[in-house]
Amino acid sequence: MAEAADELSAPLGQGTVAKKRRFQVPFTAMQALAVVLGLILVTFAGIALFNDDPLGGEPTAHVALRKTPAAEEKPAAAAGHAIEPAAKSPPKQAAGESKTVTIIDGSSGARHDVVIGGDAADKAESDAAPGPMAGIDQRLLEKSRYGMIPVVADGLKPFTVYAAEADRAKAAKMPAVAIVVGGLGVGAAKTIDAIMKLPPAVTLAFTPYGADPTKLAERARAQRHEILLQVPMEPFDYPDNDPGPQTLLTTLNAEQNLDRLYWHFSRFQGYAGIANFMGARFVATDPVMQPIMREAAKRGLSYFDDGTTPRSVAASLAAGQALPFAKADFTIDAVPTSVEIDRVLVKLETLAKERGVAVGAASALPISIERIAAWTRTLEVRGILLVPLTTAMLKSKSG
Repeated sequence: MAEAADELSAPLGQGTVAKKRRFQVPFTAMQALAVVLGLILVTFAGIALFNDDPLGGEPTAHVALRKTPAAEEKPAAAAGHAIEPAAKSPPKQAAGESKTVTIIDGSSGARHDVVIGGDAADKAESDAAPGPMAGIDQRLLEKSRYGMIPVVADGLKPFTVYAAEADRAKAAKMPAVAIVVGGLGVGAAKTIDAIMKLPPAVTLAFTPYGADPTKLAERARAQRHEILLQVPMEPFDYPDNDPGPQTLLTTLNAEQNLDRLYWHFSRFQGYAGIANFMGARFVATDPVMQPIMREAAKRGLSYFDDGTTPRSVAASLAAGQALPFAKADFTIDAVPTSVEIDRVLVKLETLAKERGVAVGAASALPISIERIAAWTRTLEVRGILLVPLTTAMLKSKSG
């Protein structure tokens, strides 16, 4: 057929039938993709330029904040002592913000991570006082801007009112040993173990931290334990090694450290005295320790030195203030093994027989609680009397 002939076979002078061609697009697929991407970019640019939201396109989160009462609306501290705000103190946490503090036991080196935050932090850092404890003599409390703190009243002192019961006449005739187990209040389980497994004559020392120090301190007193308040003080490697919020520092003046001391005082009540929590640098610095020891004496408390700092000036300052005082002769669980703990307990017995009284310090490690509890069950048979720390203080003073 003529239509099937190609241009070479067609007769001269005759036109060929035009060949049918497929439709061709004026651009390639890559060009089309580029046009689409360009349109998308132009669209987002328009939103960013003409939308009122300055964060246009950025991910957002909605946070509900609660307004807390201003600290300046609270009453100033009592006791006739004008307290200035601690200018060098770290700013308070925002409501709902949490902070993890690593607390290192000064005697054992054990580390405890404590979360201070959320509602618990808001309550702890606010000026509202913790709830009242059972068995507390209200006459021995004074209102500060942080809550109730100990005071001397009607000739009564917290040292004597909150001392644990003891046969002091018997203690005067027999060699006596006192043991202080510290680092309590951080970790309810280990605190309750110490409260329930150790005999009442063992004195328990509480840090001011933890979710509910009032409840745990109250439980300890219900089991007839004498309790102390451990006050966080500056170690040599501060702030790399940080005892916790409101630590007493050598860089603060007396008013600022006393303000922080009042915060610790208000965390719970019913303690017969205070003790250092860490603080190797602070307790060896006479100018900053003097106001603290003076305040403890003024408020009818005692002072316990955990014995970890050989250069501590606490003993000489306590003598100058007529402040009931004791220093640990041995750290019972410096090496936390059964063999070493038992060995130190024997050294305590020997010292008590030689000197009349000896004092040991320990942390609330499970192995420490187990060995101390076992040791105390046969102690009196061996001619040694286990006594609360206040009894050892009084015997040491009279001796």
